[in-house]
Amino acid sequence: MAISFKAQSRELQGSSASRRLRRAGQLPGIIYGGGKDATPIVLDHNELFHLLKKEAFHSSLLTAEVDGKTETVVMRDTQWHPYKPLVLHVDFQRIDARQPIHMKVPLHFINGENCPAVKLSGAHISHTMTELDIKCLPADLPEFITVDLANLEEGHAIHLSNLSLPKGVESAYRGEGDPVVVNALQAQAEPVESEAGAEGEAAPAAASEGGAAPAAE
Repeated sequence: MAISFKAQSRELQGSSASRRLRRAGQLPGIIYGGGKDATPIVLDHNELFHLLKKEAFHSSLLTAEVDGKTETVVMRDTQWHPYKPLVLHVDFQRIDARQPIHMKVPLHFINGENCPAVKLSGAHISHTMTELDIKCLPADLPEFITVDLANLEEGHAIHLSNLSLPKGVESAYRGEGDPVVVNALQAQAEPVESEAGAEGEAAPAAASEGGAAPAAE
């Protein structure tokens, strides 16, 4: 998916200048990396606010048009107002097509409703991971990674080593072992009602048929 946005370089910096930009509906940001000096930029807040709602914006190569010149970047960080739907600052990193990059990409789970764990056992599917750290060349960057649950059975799990990663993409997971990505938790058994409990429930009904139950002393 090709995603682009427009920006202008900015000279005024500092908290006071940033506040004035925000009051005017603009958003301060920065583009850094790629062997060049960092470039402070200003963007249209509403445009970026809506782009940030798109999943692909967070895991794709983006085209930034700054003062009429284009650069390939990825989004690295956003700062949000603590309680208002307001973006305070956004960071982008320049991309060198010849250098591998590290990115977090979302996991898309398919066939969960048709897997044996759900259809045959009524199990609960638990998504332990929803995104994955990967390493690849920019040209190989996927928007997402598909996790197929078609053969998942109750009590079983899909681990990181079981994922089929696209060509040129490798995991950059920094933890230890082989983490669980998704598992099928066993369905909880329905509580069995005891005979004593059943008889206890029938007692009031019997009392009402034979008249009012005697008052307790």
